[in-house]
Amino acid sequence: MSSWKKASKAHQKTHRERHQPEARKHLGLLEKKTDYKKRAKDYHDKGKTLKLLRKRTLDKNPDEFYFHMINSRIKNGEHHELKKEEEHTAEQEKLMQSQDVKYINMKRTMETRRIARLQSELHMTDIAEATNNTHTFFIESDEEKDFDLAKRLDTHPALLGRKTNRPRLADLDKIQLPDVDEEAIVKLKRNKEKVYKELSKRIDREKELTVIQQKMEMKKHVLAAGKVKPKRVQQGSKQTAPVYEFTYVRKK
Repeated sequence: MSSWKKASKAHQKTHRERHQPEARKHLGLLEKKTDYKKRAKDYHDKGKTLKLLRKRTLDKNPDEFYFHMINSRIKNGEHHELKKEEEHTAEQEKLMQSQDVKYINMKRTMETRRIARLQSELHMTDIAEATNNTHTFFIESDEEKDFDLAKRLDTHPALLGRKTNRPRLADLDKIQLPDVDEEAIVKLKRNKEKVYKELSKRIDREKELTVIQQKMEMKKHVLAAGKVKPKRVQQGSKQTAPVYEFTYVRKK
């Protein structure tokens, strides 16, 4: 390259786009070519999108089914999604993701044994007293209708309301009641209420673990079904596991 070309290139003037004139400053910045290209590209992209949507609308089948039809409702001209019932609780989700079936089965067995131990300690006499049932007496004549119930049961009239621990008159004379103060009675009552509360929590926990175990076992069977996937008959919930109908496969 000649020295003249080098010199002319070194002293070449840099051309810049003009700025907004002073009289038009209130209109904002003057659009440059790069701004125009961005605006033009955005305009053409939106035009293509509208053209595609218009074509899809014309080609749409009015009888076509899609699941959003049954998963949403129109209220006052607006679409509202139907709230689906959650299948798992937070505790169930946590255990199902972090533990396996053997661990859940072990914990459920432990809860079952604790429930049996607590029930054996309480004897569930309070529940028996609260249960409504009937006691039928058979008579031979109409004259026996107005019989003395306490005499018939051979017990004291004050004990007729009891369904458990109702001794006979002959046994009442032999019973020697210990001297128990009022404070001890209150303490025993509190302890009994505490045990009943623990028993209720254990029963709820055992039910929760049973549902988790059923869900995990059902998921395992569905994954092991192979190519022929089972049909879901009933959706699972927080209290129940899902129900599937498996295709019968003849064993070789």
